[in-house]
Amino acid sequence: MKFKNRLLMLAAAGMALMSTSCIGDLDTLPLNESDAVSETVYGTDEYGYLAGLTKIYFHFVSNETTDLQVSDGGASELIRAFWSTQECTTDEAKCAWENDAWVRALNTNTWSDADNDATYAVYVRTLQGISYVNEYLRQTAADKLAERGVSAELTAKIQQFRDEARFLRAYFYWMALDTFGDVPFTTEESPFGGGVNPTQASRKDVFDFCIGELTYLASDQSAMPAARSNYPRADKGSVNGLLARMYLNAGVYTGTPMWNEAKAACETIFGMGYELCPDYAALFRGDNGENPEARQEMLWSVAYDAEQTQSYGGTSYLTLAAIAATDVGSTSLPNGVNNGWGGIRVPYEEIQKHWTMSAPDYTTGEYTVTNGDVRGSLFYIKGRKETLNGALYVFLNGWSCLKFNNIPHDVTEADYITTAQTKAYSDIDFPMIRLGEIYLIYIEACMNLGQINTAMPYVRALAERAGVSAPASSEINNDWIAEERFRELLWEGHRRTDLIRLGLFNSSNFLWAWKGGNYNGQGFDEHLNIFAIPATELAANPELHQNPGYATVETVE
Repeated sequence: MKFKNRLLMLAAAGMALMSTSCIGDLDTLPLNESDAVSETVYGTDEYGYLAGLTKIYFHFVSNETTDLQVSDGGASELIRAFWSTQECTTDEAKCAWENDAWVRALNTNTWSDADNDATYAVYVRTLQGISYVNEYLRQTAADKLAERGVSAELTAKIQQFRDEARFLRAYFYWMALDTFGDVPFTTEESPFGGGVNPTQASRKDVFDFCIGELTYLASDQSAMPAARSNYPRADKGSVNGLLARMYLNAGVYTGTPMWNEAKAACETIFGMGYELCPDYAALFRGDNGENPEARQEMLWSVAYDAEQTQSYGGTSYLTLAAIAATDVGSTSLPNGVNNGWGGIRVPYEEIQKHWTMSAPDYTTGEYTVTNGDVRGSLFYIKGRKETLNGALYVFLNGWSCLKFNNIPHDVTEADYITTAQTKAYSDIDFPMIRLGEIYLIYIEACMNLGQINTAMPYVRALAERAGVSAPASSEINNDWIAEERFRELLWEGHRRTDLIRLGLFNSSNFLWAWKGGNYNGQGFDEHLNIFAIPATELAANPELHQNPGYATVETVE
C-alpha cells in the first residue's frame, strides 16, 4: 500500500508541476489554455521527471474538468466513461439514471452523435493523455537532459520513464481507435504550438503505429521494466498484453486478422511467470493490489486508493453505483462501501442466459448457481425484480453485480463494517489487463487457426477456477467465446469490443434486453459500431472528418 500511495501522491505533485503554461505548448485539440507541460518544471533531480510520468498515469483516474465541457466530473473520468461505452451499450449492464445526458442513448444503442458526457469524455481524455505523453517525451529527450546537466545515472532511469509513457500513449490510442476509428494523430515529432491542428489518421495507420511502438517496447532494446516488477506501473507484461489484445481485434481495426500474432503474444506472456489467482473473487477485492495471489494475475492495473485517489469513477463507481443506499445498513455491507447510488445493474434476462440457477428468493436474497460456477455467485438480488420489461430506468429491476467488492479478501463483511464507515471511495485497483483475458485471447486465436487442442489446457484452467466442467474441444466456437467472455470478463470493459469482433454487436441475430431501443431487442445500423467525432471538434478543426453515418458539421473559418 505504501508504494501505491506514493504513486498517487506524486500524481498530485505532477498535476501541479504540469499546469504552468498554456495550450500553445501542446499539439492537440480539444484542450483549453490551462494545462500543459513547461520545461521549467524539470531540473537535474528525479522528482520532477517521476511526477511528470505519474501525471500521465493519473490521467486515467482524473476527475479534473478544466478542459472538458461536461456536467459531471466523476462521470467524465476516463475509465468510467470508457466503461460506459463498452458495457451500457451491450448485454452486460444498463444504467437507471434516465436524466443523465448519456444514459438513454447508450442503454438503447440510439445515439446519433457524440454530444454526451461519456463518449465526449473518452474522446477528449484520450487525446489529452496523448498530448501529455508527447510533451513529456519532448522534455525528456536526450538533448534536453544534456542541456540541463542531468547525470548519466538519472538519464538511464528517465529512459525507463519514457518507455512507460510510450506504452501509456499506445493505450490511449487503442482506446481512441477502438471507440472512434479514425482519430487525430500526433507524436512528439509533430508540429505543435498555437494554431496547429492535428491531422486525422486512419484506424489502420494508428493501429500500425501502436504495434510498432509496442513491438519496440517488448524488445530487449527497450528500457521497459521486466514483467511483474513494476506494479502498479506498466512493464513488459503490460506491453505484451496490449499487443495480444490489439492483434485479437486486428480484423476489425485493419480488415486483416492477425491470429498467429495474437497467439504468439500470448505465448510470450505465458513464459513471464504470471499465474491465475486461485480465488476468482479475490481479483476484485479491496486489497487486490496488495494480495500476492491477485497480483500474480495482473499484467497492468490502475491503482485506486480511498485516501489518495478519491475518484467518483473507476472502482468507486463500480461499487457505489451497483447498489442502492437502502442496501447498506448497520449490519449490511454488500460490497464494502457505505453508500449506494442505485445506478448500474446486470439485466436478469442476460444472467439467465449465462448461468443455470435455482429459483431466486428476492425476499432473503438467496439463490444458487446449480452448476457451481463461482462467477455467477457475485450478484445481489435482495429486494430486486427480474425483468427490465417496461422498467429500464427502475434500478431495482435487474441484479446488482458485486464483482467489485471493497472488503479485503481475508476480511468478513461483519468485521469490515466499522472500517467502511470511514471510506467514501474504493481501494480496489482496476484490472486493465489480466491473465484470464490472455487465456481467452489464446483460446480464440487457436480456434481461428484450427489449433484448438493446443489451447485446451487454458480452457480447462479457467473452468477449474470457475468450478465447472470444461467443454469439449468440439464445443469451442464463437458462441462459446461470446458466452465465456461474458462470464469471465463481466464489467471489466471489454464487451462492446468483443461483440463487434464476433459480428454480434449490431446484428439482429444476437439480441438482448433493450438492444436497439426495444425490450425484445432488435438490430441496428452498422455505423454505430464506432461513435461519432464530437461536433465541437469538427467545428474547431477543419482537418477532421466525421465518421460514416453521422451528421457532418461545417467548420469554423
